Amino acid sequence: MNEKQLSAMRHSLAHIMAAALTRLYPDTQLGTGPATENGFYYDFDLPTTLGEDDFAAIENEMKKIIFEDQPFERLEMSTEEAKEWAKKAKQPYKLELLDSLNQTGAIGAKGLDVAAMASPNDGHATDRVSFYKNGEFVDLCRGPHVESTGKVGAFKVMRVSGAYWRGQDTNPQMQRLYGVAFATQEELDKYLAMLEEAKRRDHRKLGQELDLFVLSDMVGAGLPMFTPRGTVLREELAAYSNELRQRRGFEKVWIPHMTKKELYETSGHWAKFGNELFLVKSQETSDQFVLKPMNCPHHTRIYAARQRSYRDLPVRYLETTTVYRDEKTGELNGLSRVRSVTQDDSHVFCRNDQIETEINNLLEAARELYGTVGMDLRVRLSYRDNSDAYLGDKKLWESAQEQLKSAVAANKLDYIEEEGEAAFYGPKIDFMATDAIGREHQVATVQLDFVMPERFGLEYTSEDGSKPRPVMIHCALLGSIERFLSVYIEHTAGHFPVWLAPEQLRLIQVKEDARLSEFVKEIKLKADEQGVRTVVDNTDATVGKKIRQAELMKIPYVVVVGEKELSNGILTPRVRQDLAVENRKGSALSIEHLVKSIANEARGRASKSSL
Repeated sequence: MNEKQLSAMRHSLAHIMAAALTRLYPDTQLGTGPATENGFYYDFDLPTTLGEDDFAAIENEMKKIIFEDQPFERLEMSTEEAKEWAKKAKQPYKLELLDSLNQTGAIGAKGLDVAAMASPNDGHATDRVSFYKNGEFVDLCRGPHVESTGKVGAFKVMRVSGAYWRGQDTNPQMQRLYGVAFATQEELDKYLAMLEEAKRRDHRKLGQELDLFVLSDMVGAGLPMFTPRGTVLREELAAYSNELRQRRGFEKVWIPHMTKKELYETSGHWAKFGNELFLVKSQETSDQFVLKPMNCPHHTRIYAARQRSYRDLPVRYLETTTVYRDEKTGELNGLSRVRSVTQDDSHVFCRNDQIETEINNLLEAARELYGTVGMDLRVRLSYRDNSDAYLGDKKLWESAQEQLKSAVAANKLDYIEEEGEAAFYGPKIDFMATDAIGREHQVATVQLDFVMPERFGLEYTSEDGSKPRPVMIHCALLGSIERFLSVYIEHTAGHFPVWLAPEQLRLIQVKEDARLSEFVKEIKLKADEQGVRTVVDNTDATVGKKIRQAELMKIPYVVVVGEKELSNGILTPRVRQDLAVENRKGSALSIEHLVKSIANEARGRASKSSL
């Protein structure tokens, strides 16, 4: 079954669920019900509050409708007839959709998936709308659907949550009922098993168990704080990203965390994202300041601070810094959606003929980074379509898009192309990484920008003396470090490679003894000299409990130190199972050999033990 057929099947299940709810609760008022990536949902205004205890009854009613194998019939009405239907059926939300449709020709309010509902003639007022009927149930909808209710594969009702009507928090709150659906029961079972594994890997759970980050109501929602252990992860990842970019000619810059609002008025961000900005009031002047939500406007000011020649280009800046966005509290989630976002940001100012080389530079860096962290990478090329929704010369767009594609192909990256998905200011590359349990995540983007250089009047002197605009390229290899960590913690289930492990070596002292304590101190000193992150466990717990605790904390190397080790100076490390090379047991090593081997693994960013 292809994606189009799957989408039709899942959308049909949304209708079946709505039909089941109206059977169970005749006063149900219907919102919208689109297909999603792995299933479907429908928004309802119900006379009762749904909970997990209700799911079995809903599923049973859906199965009855499926067993009846009701045909999906497409009907058409005039908008006036449709409004009469909505009034008679006591469906005020459908009536509102029809009013919107009559005014604009497209039901496209914020937060609403228009594929869920009615309307031919997008963008133009229309006097005809489509409905779909199965059994006694009729719903305003533009389809498509499967042939009948009996052809919908395997499904499961999963959860219910609150959702504002049409995504606006000033509108009534409805109940959003979610389901998952696949062509076969085997595929559904596999997906449900993956969800169970995802729960085990939840970064919020592991973040607490492994002592990585803290959230505090006193500090504020969406403002995570990182412990010493979690800070190691952040700094090692940031250092690696910096290294990859500096190797390719990027130079570090630094900008403040706030700015006058005029900067974002010029860039256009104030008009587009003004309600997402944190405002800062000066007690000294009348200036309105904001906490920076992005870094690119500041970086244009550094570029513009002196005259540039065609010989100076490309100019490449890098900065790993935190920006701030006033996200809605209901959307905040662990590290995956936060208000303080740390970006490994890069900006290139280059000539048109340099685009492909610069994109190639960034793609090479991305391929190296994601290869090191063990995540398969593909890219999505987002192009403009033939509409007038994009700014900049069309020929420049076409040239830039060809250069993007050429660079991606040269890097032998798997890619897809999508027209109409570009940003209004330029085409882009979205990096898609697949984690250990098969989920795909967008982790970063490379974006070409023809607009900001124009807004800020950026220029360089060409060989013929003219003053053309440079092209600006935005890129972040990790994207947001916080969001990347939410993905990576779950990808590894907390089993970090040695170079990223907050604690690389744990020494377990078997008993309290002065000579043994001195020997353990000697080992730690030599490890410290090699830069190996080492912790000594000399607590009163039994050796077995100490080993178990080290395993729970997923420490790469654990060495039990007792009289035997003291007498011969030889250590036999326990190697974490995922690091151990197959059929190789822990070797007996001198202190120097052990700590140097661990240090070399860390420096080489190895994924397997060299012991």
